[in-house]
Amino acid sequence: MRHSHLFLFLAIVLLSVGCAKKDKGIRFPRVPKARRTLYTQQAAMSLYGYQPMRALQILDSAVLVGNMSEFRAEKLRAKIYSASLMYDQLDSLLGGAPGVRLDSAQAIGERILQHDSVKNNLKEKLDVLEMLAHTARMQDDTVQWMMRSREYVDVCHQLGPAQETNALRAEAEIGAALFYLGQQEQGLAKLDSAIQCLSPDPVLKGEDAFRFNELDALIIALKRKIVLLSSQDKTVEMLPLARQIIERLDDYEQHPDAYHDGSSREPKDSVKRSDYIRFYRTQAQNFITVAYASLGEMSNVMEAYNKLELIVREATAREHVASYHALEQQMLAERRHLRTRRSNTIAISVGILAFLAIVFSVVLTFKNRIINKKNVLLAQQIAEAVYYKNMFWEEKFAQPLTEPVSDLNTLTDEQLFQYVSDAIVHDKLFLDPNFGRQTVMDHYHLSKERIGAIFSKGSDHAKLASYIQQLRLDYATRLLVNQPDKSIVEIAEECGFRSHTYFTSRFRLKYGITPSEFRTIHKSA
Repeated sequence: MRHSHLFLFLAIVLLSVGCAKKDKGIRFPRVPKARRTLYTQQAAMSLYGYQPMRALQILDSAVLVGNMSEFRAEKLRAKIYSASLMYDQLDSLLGGAPGVRLDSAQAIGERILQHDSVKNNLKEKLDVLEMLAHTARMQDDTVQWMMRSREYVDVCHQLGPAQETNALRAEAEIGAALFYLGQQEQGLAKLDSAIQCLSPDPVLKGEDAFRFNELDALIIALKRKIVLLSSQDKTVEMLPLARQIIERLDDYEQHPDAYHDGSSREPKDSVKRSDYIRFYRTQAQNFITVAYASLGEMSNVMEAYNKLELIVREATAREHVASYHALEQQMLAERRHLRTRRSNTIAISVGILAFLAIVFSVVLTFKNRIINKKNVLLAQQIAEAVYYKNMFWEEKFAQPLTEPVSDLNTLTDEQLFQYVSDAIVHDKLFLDPNFGRQTVMDHYHLSKERIGAIFSKGSDHAKLASYIQQLRLDYATRLLVNQPDKSIVEIAEECGFRSHTYFTSRFRLKYGITPSEFRTIHKSA
């Protein structure tokens, strides 16, 4: 029992050490904290353009693990609904007709615009107004587009000179909205004013003042004017504006560091920068191609068309590569998620096993205490029995044998058992390992049947063998107490048992403990 208890304790210690140890060959996974998960704003917004559903799933998970507030997630959902390129997919996800994503974006934007954290934070309000203006433009709601753009300009002015470029960007949007509302001259004038303010002027503004934010705002303003001129069939005026876009993009492509300003719209790496340049260059080249076609200059049309085709081919190839990388990133994220779940499962399993081991140890300890108490009580009872048996043996050995009986057949079964028993005990015949029924038959000239009868009818023992074994065990308990220096093997041999293992098994069967345990408990009792 002690060995099993010690083994269990060592197993628990080794398990605890193994879980904490970091070996060169073994690294036990740790359950990641919330901030270490893949469910972050950056993860969602890095792929919302072509994988909006995955981006929305990441936002939901980020809220669940505590990486993001529900308010922040709502704001980003509105942006995904309004700016994603996968329109049909999002409309299907929301379960509505085409364009329902924009209605959802508008509803969310107007709701969070009333939130206290937006009302009291002009930069937050600026972001929401920009999203609402973009959504209104995509919905062809020109009045809302112009209204939200004007609110945007007002907030920019409240924030000060740092938002001057963003205010000019919104002024260009207002000019385009005015044009579509029928105020064409006023709209074009506002657009021209914004373009003039955004165009780099080394003399008045200095080259250092023109950075990516100004470049982006200028390109958007030029695009808006080109589209308006196209609706008026002013093809000739479109060409210099489209060429200006290409020239500015070429310069940005050659000197990206000179344009770096860390603004929110600036591409974060070379891949996104190439995508940005290719996107607007394609549009500008398309404007040029359309302009030459309307002018009937076929040679220039073919040249412009070839350039456009080259750009489109590069964009298509880039699109395939981007889709592959997006799929690869998704698979990587799923593998990491599975590893995280596996780590959590292992951690929980280890915790459950440790808890069960502790519970088992406590139960085992409790049971051992009960067993030890029972053993002590049993040893006391056996010791008392030994005491009386010692008195019995001394009395038996001191008394002379009964006078021999000439005819044993005249005795009853009880009398004959007592007669034979006294001789066996007095002369210690039971200590002879060869002593048995045949010995009694030969010594007393009794038949096998008569011997069986005197034990089954004249005593409490079913047969002679069980009686002899009882005498040997009683005598063994006497030796275990009175002769503590003798080994178990010696005691077994002295009591007539042919092997100490058989003696131990018979002793355990009778008393519930082994001879060694009896001796140990008796000493400590």
